[in-house]
Amino acid sequence: MLRCYRSLTRFFGVTSTLTSRTFSGLRCRECGHTYEAEARHVCEDVCFGPLEVAYDYDAIRARTSRASIEAGPASIWRYRDFLPIEGDPIDVGTGFTPLLKANRLARRLGLKELYIKNDGVNMPTLSFKDRVVSVALTRARELGFSTVSCASTGNLANSTAAIAAHAGMECCVFIPADLEAGKVLGTLIYNPTLMAVRGNYDQVNKLCSEVANTFGWGFVNINLRPYYSEGSKTLGYEVIEQLGWRLPDHIVAPLASGSLFTKIRKGFDEFMKVGLVDEKPVRFSGAQAEGCSPIAQAFAEGRDFITPVKPNTIAKSIAIGNPADGPYALDIASRTGGNIAAVNDEEIVAGIQLLAETEGVFTETAGGTTIAVLKKLVEQGKIDSSETTVAYITGNGLKTTEAVSSVVGQPLTIDPKLADFQAAWDRAQSLQRATWESVGV
Repeated sequence: MLRCYRSLTRFFGVTSTLTSRTFSGLRCRECGHTYEAEARHVCEDVCFGPLEVAYDYDAIRARTSRASIEAGPASIWRYRDFLPIEGDPIDVGTGFTPLLKANRLARRLGLKELYIKNDGVNMPTLSFKDRVVSVALTRARELGFSTVSCASTGNLANSTAAIAAHAGMECCVFIPADLEAGKVLGTLIYNPTLMAVRGNYDQVNKLCSEVANTFGWGFVNINLRPYYSEGSKTLGYEVIEQLGWRLPDHIVAPLASGSLFTKIRKGFDEFMKVGLVDEKPVRFSGAQAEGCSPIAQAFAEGRDFITPVKPNTIAKSIAIGNPADGPYALDIASRTGGNIAAVNDEEIVAGIQLLAETEGVFTETAGGTTIAVLKKLVEQGKIDSSETTVAYITGNGLKTTEAVSSVVGQPLTIDPKLADFQAAWDRAQSLQRATWESVGV
């Protein structure tokens, strides 16, 4: 059915082969076998390895400069020569999120130069998934899909539903049935068809693969995955540009499937390849929750393969027990002299609180995992205090308020009298001093 659908879309001229595009097709990451730029993600002809987009870097180098990028829109589409689209993008203002100099958090941790890349304020749905979905749905439209879908732990469902609504595409998304209420509401508001599956993410993903093969829909993280994953590269490009066209020394990012980690690295490599930034080594460290840490476990044991696990953590957005890009994330961390570590749920909540009270950034559980692992690696001497370090925050805390609702304070309820206010204020100041003393500040 899907092959017939592709043929029809070609017949009616939905797809095109504009000579202005900078990507040549798809290539297997394992064996190098090439394919046309179609909706496929596995090397079906040779080794069943994952496919990724192949580019003409000579063409990119000839048409791209720092000045041309800086003159572009304040979104991911300032980097469109590095992205796998042919025509007009679906542009909802995604990307170019703040890179915050985190001075107070740096002092707390004992670092000299720390930055927070805050995709918790990304458009339109407050997570980095807006980047990958913008690219995937643009390519889906070019390939002739009218119905789009995804398997999601929450953020991807939000993004797919929102951007599909903007583009006028029919949308049906799939989630585990036990997701946080904020993420369920954050999908339903866009009026997609939402399927809540009784099972974990890996079971949801398996079902979606069957649906994709049966119905011929465009699944952003299945048959459109090679295009979808390229959107994450923009998190690498933006950091380089926002640091004044230089690379950091060390990055810390959350690990779910491992795709984000690998694509940030690809983004760095591509800018070096075409001469937009001076070459230098960058260390890559990854963060996982102990309740779903198959990549961290493999790293600790020195393995180059992943043993799947059953997720059990509050960090649901990164709870993927069988991560597709796990082996590639392991390789990057090892080759760059980085680390992959895991933290428990209590440490994740503490990480959320630490970032909020030092930098005014409220992150979800994936970001809490990243900050907690950042703290752990610094304490273990695995991040040098002199390194320029960037921590990636991938989602907004308003989506996972359940994680911290039991540990935050309560409002002080008073009568409308100055004396009542004074007494309450004195109590609050006393409690705050005790809190700061307990953490050594």
